[in-house]
Amino acid sequence: MRTRRNQSGVPSPDAPWNEIVPGLWMGGHEFRGRAGQRQFAVARDEFDLVQTLLRLPGHGPDPGVPHQVWPIPDGPLDGTQLAGVMRLAQAACEALDGGRTVLVRCWHGYNRSGLVVAHALMLRGDSADAAIRLIRSRRSPWALHNELFVEYLKAGLSTARLLEELAE
Repeated sequence: MRTRRNQSGVPSPDAPWNEIVPGLWMGGHEFRGRAGQRQFAVARDEFDLVQTLLRLPGHGPDPGVPHQVWPIPDGPLDGTQLAGVMRLAQAACEALDGGRTVLVRCWHGYNRSGLVVAHALMLRGDSADAAIRLIRSRRSPWALHNELFVEYLKAGLSTARLLEELAE
């Protein structure tokens, strides 16, 4: 399965990760360094839980740091993939409720991680529009530029999952 599309014209973020709400961070595996050069983001032990939607060897986290991996494409998701996104968002909320810090990451930290983080924010009471606005203001205006993911969020992931399963 391809998990990363060619995203020509989409700039790398300026930081490896950004805090969206206290304790909930969104990021990627690549970012633009101070001199504008591409750098890889490696999570070590900065977070109590790391959730990865695109796993790359050598990008961490350190042994002993809980690491939840659910590779998904930056494109149409099936019912099983949406269910995994929903489980990750729930686990992120549970970790936050327990006072732990969470990093949700994908390639740039825009779409796949944005889907999980937005759903977590919605589980905590935000509307889809409010969650998307917050993510874009804290991470990047490029966050959630995948319009399909925005549609999933506005429909609700449970509804999107049911529709995807009916179409299968």
